[in-house]
Amino acid sequence: MMNNNFYCIIMAGGMGRRFWPSSRKNLPKQFLDFFGTGQTLLQQTFDRYKQIIPITNIYVTTYKDYEPLVRESLPELPEGHVLVETERRNTAPSIAYASYVVQKINPNATIVIAPSDHLILKQDEFKEAILKGLDFASKNDKLVTLGIKPNRPDTGYGYIQIDEEKEGDFYKVKTFIEKPAREFAEIFIQSDEFYWNSGIFVWNVNTILRAFHEIMPDMCPRIECDNPDFASCSNISIDYSIMEKADNVYVQLCDFGWADLGTWESLYDASPKDVNQNVIIHSNTLLYNSRNNIVSLPEGQLAVIQDLDGYLIAAHDNALLICKKDNQDAMRKFINDVEMKFGEKYS
Repeated sequence: MMNNNFYCIIMAGGMGRRFWPSSRKNLPKQFLDFFGTGQTLLQQTFDRYKQIIPITNIYVTTYKDYEPLVRESLPELPEGHVLVETERRNTAPSIAYASYVVQKINPNATIVIAPSDHLILKQDEFKEAILKGLDFASKNDKLVTLGIKPNRPDTGYGYIQIDEEKEGDFYKVKTFIEKPAREFAEIFIQSDEFYWNSGIFVWNVNTILRAFHEIMPDMCPRIECDNPDFASCSNISIDYSIMEKADNVYVQLCDFGWADLGTWESLYDASPKDVNQNVIIHSNTLLYNSRNNIVSLPEGQLAVIQDLDGYLIAAHDNALLICKKDNQDAMRKFINDVEMKFGEKYS
């Protein structure tokens, strides 16, 4: 039987710029079906959590332009459970407002914060971990983040260093390291002290709101109301604003086949590959002397590719991108240049 004091807040307001050209401003990555399963990333996330938490206790935060997409994607979601951000201000204001809404409904609530762009391969282990975290946070005045043991020196993820101090299986966080240089990431994976920051958080609603009042007191009156003023809030993530400053942050060490689908490279890592380590998404593709590539084209399109190694070939609607798949800095530059030169036409 599900615990009626357990809640879930799914974050679905991002633009997903790093998945351009498939992800666009009017249809970002959380509303796309990358794996051909018939479900978008948001729908997969919702279905994952409704096995753990009552549907009546699940809320989705999103940017105002995406509210119709959320409602269309999740017809099971009760009326009033889409929390709309009128301005983009990153995750801290969004989580503060959603927590305020939940506290008004249930002051005993314990909440899991769930990004909408994760891949989870081990569903049973995931359910067990989330319930364990919710139980711990409901009984302790702690802010919990779920940590994943790294299996490669990924420079696109944030890392958590754990302290020796712990309570049961929950370790006090010593420090957060955001997207390290490769040489440091290689050291981290050889140590037992460092874990990937999954971006999944668990806490009692009173614990997180107390942290907001102590660390970001100026923001609270603008958010804790029926008509929140997002425009006047700082543009800051929950990681930088609260998790890196609070002194009661703990990490739960987990292994449930997690991947953050934040970039084309992370999608490549999470996807099945052919004998030459190529990933083909949706399209008909013939590859000759090519390896380590990811190809994503509109369904039904044909691509013939020769002599490429380590490339991304992605087309959607009116745009085509061909570049090295592991150069995230170059991709950011490409997207910025497209927006500067062509405006909204291709973004």
